Amino acid sequence: MIGYLRGKVLSLRPESVILDVNGVGYEVVCSGAAFSKLSGVRTGEEGEVYTYLQVSEQGVALFGFADLREKELFLRLTSVQGVGAKLAIAALSSMRPADLTEAIYTADVKRLTAVKGLGKKTAERIVLELHGKISADEIIGTSEGGMPAVSAPRSQDDDDAVAALMNLGFTKQESARAVERAKAAGAGTIEEIIGLALRGM
Repeated sequence: MIGYLRGKVLSLRPESVILDVNGVGYEVVCSGAAFSKLSGVRTGEEGEVYTYLQVSEQGVALFGFADLREKELFLRLTSVQGVGAKLAIAALSSMRPADLTEAIYTADVKRLTAVKGLGKKTAERIVLELHGKISADEIIGTSEGGMPAVSAPRSQDDDDAVAALMNLGFTKQESARAVERAKAAGAGTIEEIIGLALRGM
C-alpha cells in the first residue's frame, strides 16, 4: 500500500499531480485541499501528499490528500454504499473538510447535494451511516486548511452541550468553539460547560 509520497512536482493540473519519487513518476488524483497545497510548489521543487491506492476492475489509481484527517474522511465516505472514490474526491474538492464534516454532523442533506454527482438518496445514506461517527470534537479540531488542531478528547457531554447551544439559536461552529473554550477554562460537567460557553458567546 502506498500511503504517502514526497517528490519533485513534474506536472500539476486541477485534478492531478505527477510526482517524481526517485526517478519514478506517480500520477495522483488530488483533492481540492491537496491541489491547493501543491499549487504553492514550483515545478521541480518537492511536494508531498498522503495517498490511497485503489485497485479495481477499472484499473489502479492513486488519490492524494493534504493531510491524514482528510484521508480519513475520504475513507469514511467510500465506506458508504454508492460512494466511490471519484465521488468522494469530488466532495472533498467541492467542500472544505471542515464544511463537509459539519454537513454530515448536522444532517444537512441539501448542502451535501450541492456536490456535483451527489444525489439526494446518496446524501441521505451518507448522513445515515456516518452521522454517528462524526463528533463535535472533530469539527472543533479541523482548522481552515483541514489540518487537525489541538482539542480535548471527545465526550458525550461535548456533543450534548453543542446540541443545547444550537437549540438556543447558535450555529454549529459557534457552539462547538464555545464548548472548546469552556472546557479549556476548566469546565467539567455539562452544566458548567454550557454556562461558561454562554458567558463566552
